[in-house]
Amino acid sequence: MTSFLIAPAVAALIVAAGTVVLVRRDRRRMAPDADTLRIETRATRGMRETRLRVLADRHMPVSRRE
Repeated sequence: MTSFLIAPAVAALIVAAGTVVLVRRDRRRMAPDADTLRIETRATRGMRETRLRVLADRHMPVSRRE
Protein backbone atom coordinates (compact mmCIF):
# COMPACT_ATOMS: atom_id res chain seq x y z
CA MET A 1 0.00 0.00 0.00
CA THR A 2 2.77 2.45 0.84
CA SER A 3 4.47 1.82 -2.50
CA PHE A 4 1.40 3.29 -4.20
CA LEU A 5 1.66 6.43 -2.07
CA ILE A 6 5.34 7.06 -2.72
CA ALA A 7 4.98 7.91 -6.42
CA PRO A 8 2.24 10.56 -5.94
CA ALA A 9 4.14 12.04 -2.98
CA VAL A 10 7.30 12.37 -5.06
CA ALA A 11 5.33 13.93 -7.92
CA ALA A 12 3.73 16.43 -5.54
CA LEU A 13 7.15 17.39 -4.14
CA ILE A 14 8.52 17.95 -7.64
CA VAL A 15 5.56 20.16 -8.59
CA ALA A 16 5.84 22.10 -5.32
CA ALA A 17 9.57 22.70 -5.78
CA GLY A 18 9.02 23.91 -9.34
CA THR A 19 6.28 26.26 -8.19
CA VAL A 20 8.52 27.74 -5.49
CA VAL A 21 11.29 28.39 -8.01
CA LEU A 22 8.93 30.10 -10.44
CA VAL A 23 7.34 32.28 -7.75
CA ARG A 24 10.76 33.41 -6.48
CA ARG A 25 11.88 34.35 -9.99
CA ASP A 26 8.68 36.28 -10.58
CA ARG A 27 9.04 38.24 -7.35
CA ARG A 28 12.63 39.19 -8.18
CA ARG A 29 11.61 40.54 -11.58
CA MET A 30 8.83 42.79 -10.28
CA ALA A 31 9.62 46.48 -10.71
CA PRO A 32 9.53 48.31 -7.38
CA ASP A 33 6.94 51.05 -7.06
CA ALA A 34 7.29 54.31 -5.13
CA ASP A 35 6.03 52.84 -1.85
CA THR A 36 8.48 49.94 -2.01
CA LEU A 37 11.41 52.26 -2.63
CA ARG A 38 10.36 54.56 0.22
CA ILE A 39 10.02 51.65 2.66
CA GLU A 40 13.37 50.15 1.66
CA THR A 41 15.09 53.53 2.02
CA ARG A 42 13.74 54.03 5.53
CA ALA A 43 14.58 50.46 6.53
CA THR A 44 18.13 50.84 5.24
CA ARG A 45 18.54 54.13 7.09
CA GLY A 46 17.19 52.58 10.29
CA MET A 47 19.53 49.60 10.03
CA ARG A 48 22.49 51.92 9.46
CA GLU A 49 21.58 54.04 12.49
CA THR A 50 21.15 50.96 14.65
CA ARG A 51 24.49 49.51 13.57
CA LEU A 52 26.26 52.80 14.32
CA ARG A 53 24.57 53.04 17.72
CA VAL A 54 25.70 49.52 18.61
CA LEU A 55 29.26 50.30 17.56
CA ALA A 56 29.22 53.49 19.62
CA ASP A 57 27.88 51.61 22.66
CA ARG A 58 30.77 49.18 22.48
CA HIS A 59 33.23 52.02 22.96
CA MET A 60 31.26 54.00 25.56
CA PRO A 61 31.54 53.18 29.27
CA VAL A 62 28.44 51.67 30.84
CA SER A 63 27.97 54.67 33.14
CA ARG A 64 27.55 57.06 30.17
CA ARG A 65 25.02 54.95 28.21
CA GLU A 66 21.38 55.98 28.05
